[in-house]
Amino acid sequence: MKLHRTLYIKLILAYLVFFLLSFIIISSVNGRMILDDLTRTQAESLYRESRLVATTYGSDIYKGIDARETALQQLKAIDTYISAEIRVIDPAGRQILDSRSESNAVFEDFDPAAIGSYYLVSDFYGTFDEDYLSVFYPITSRYSVRGYVVIQMPMSAIYASRDRLLNITYFTMFFMYIFSLSVMVVFTFAVYLPMRHITLAAEEYAKGNYDYDPNVHGRDEMGYLGGTLHYMASEIGRSEDNQKKFIANVSHDFRSPLTSIKGYLTAMLDGTIPPEMHEKYLNVVLNETDRLTKLTNGLLELNSLNSRGMVLSITDFDINAVIRQICETFDVLCGEKKISIELILSGEKLFVSADMGKIQQVVANLTDNAIKFSHSNSIIKIETTEKGDKVFVSVKDSGIGIPSDAQQLIFDRFYKTDLSRGKDKKGTGLGLAITKEILQAHGQNINVISTEGVGSEFIFTLAKSKNIEE
Repeated sequence: MKLHRTLYIKLILAYLVFFLLSFIIISSVNGRMILDDLTRTQAESLYRESRLVATTYGSDIYKGIDARETALQQLKAIDTYISAEIRVIDPAGRQILDSRSESNAVFEDFDPAAIGSYYLVSDFYGTFDEDYLSVFYPITSRYSVRGYVVIQMPMSAIYASRDRLLNITYFTMFFMYIFSLSVMVVFTFAVYLPMRHITLAAEEYAKGNYDYDPNVHGRDEMGYLGGTLHYMASEIGRSEDNQKKFIANVSHDFRSPLTSIKGYLTAMLDGTIPPEMHEKYLNVVLNETDRLTKLTNGLLELNSLNSRGMVLSITDFDINAVIRQICETFDVLCGEKKISIELILSGEKLFVSADMGKIQQVVANLTDNAIKFSHSNSIIKIETTEKGDKVFVSVKDSGIGIPSDAQQLIFDRFYKTDLSRGKDKKGTGLGLAITKEILQAHGQNINVISTEGVGSEFIFTLAKSKNIEE
């Protein structure tokens, strides 16, 4: 979490730095640009006025006192209209006319040609106490400059206009940052806090606490991520529980026959079992070794399925014939337990597309289980039915049944119900697991319907052959 907090703090700092930099840029660079633009716009406006004055009244200034007085009155009228002082200055810097003063001031350094522009922002050679915008336009006669019309206005008005525009900009920027702050708040609650919970959950899962809930329940990507992470942790926890159960079951199923083998052999060696009974107990030891062999082969087969996947040899074959053949192999066992098998098969022949050897193993496993858990003098029903492009195979017994809380677990490796352990010690707990692996490799399903004390029915599907032989 330290890293995540650091990233969030960096994000906040970046936001504040961005705010400060924006304010500095707007107040300095943008303020200067606005001032230049306003000054240039005002200068262009005054330049048009100065050109109009120069072309209209410029020649009258030099025609005598009466003409000059008339021109002065016109300049004062224009001054009132445009709120700007108008001067006429000769090339030597002597003031000829002034719309606001009768002074004959002399501007010693006056040289518009040296300015390089048609306007100037200054105190106009020390005339004013503040900056003024001065615009120049020459009065020409016979191709020579006889003087200049200078229109001047204080920069304070332009500064005020700049400040109004800046205030609007600041106001807009303020609301933009209020909006961005609200976005930051939404980001905090919608992204940062869920991500923090997810990170905490990941840390808890790394510690082995798979029950920890990240408490992220939104319907967006964060909620989906939190839900997926929680589901993954639950599956990992379930996998660990299954692994523990698997190890416990393996240990139990290996320890029991090994204990029996060791006990009987020790008893024979120390004379506890007399020599005339050795053959009997050697057969018991042989049966226990067969059980260990079966258990080991089952483990190897399951491991092979997981590591390489199942290689199937798909052919079209008669599933009814396979079922009849499998049932014949159980005749002796059924006779011993006084159990009969009733076949309810769809048609004389029913062709499916599957791996014949693997499906024989599936039918044998389910039939063996049905016999194992059936009562004496009971009936096992094996039925095939057709539905669309599927063939359904059902193996139903009337035995001890499966508890409801165990029906979702019976396909797990080494899982045995307590009733199973008490009734038959020879099972490995791998038969149904192998059966499910085979059917899943075929892309098919297997389900169980069971009532404790009534019986169980296993139903699996197969793909119906597209080329049915009559």
